[in-house]
Amino acid sequence: MRMSRVEAAARLALGFSEAFNRHDLASIAELLDADCVLETAGPPPEGSAFRGKEAVVAFWERFFHQRPDVRLAVEEVSGLGTRSVLRWRMHPSGTSGTASYVRGVDIFTVAGGSIREQLSYVKGEAE
Repeated sequence: MRMSRVEAAARLALGFSEAFNRHDLASIAELLDADCVLETAGPPPEGSAFRGKEAVVAFWERFFHQRPDVRLAVEEVSGLGTRSVLRWRMHPSGTSGTASYVRGVDIFTVAGGSIREQLSYVKGEAE
């Protein structure tokens, strides 16, 4: 039973990364709990918090609009209980063919088959 929770949390994290790479707001919304919380990495030092599905989806809509070519390359996904950690490289828009990216992690908390919380941390400065 415990392993199935870990696997379900990891699948949601991977599902999020796939929807992120498609810039698919409808699919992202389907993964979110109605009362979800997103804590972003910026602005430093605390980031910003968005509460509720509508606010989180609106954040991602603005994010994708500002970075139309942004993509995540998953480096690792791991989990424990209802938490999943997704380690990634984000390739931002406007890199003019350079190998520009930032690295980071998202820590997801899953409940009832949905993402309840997403905490984002970035190494370095995101575009």
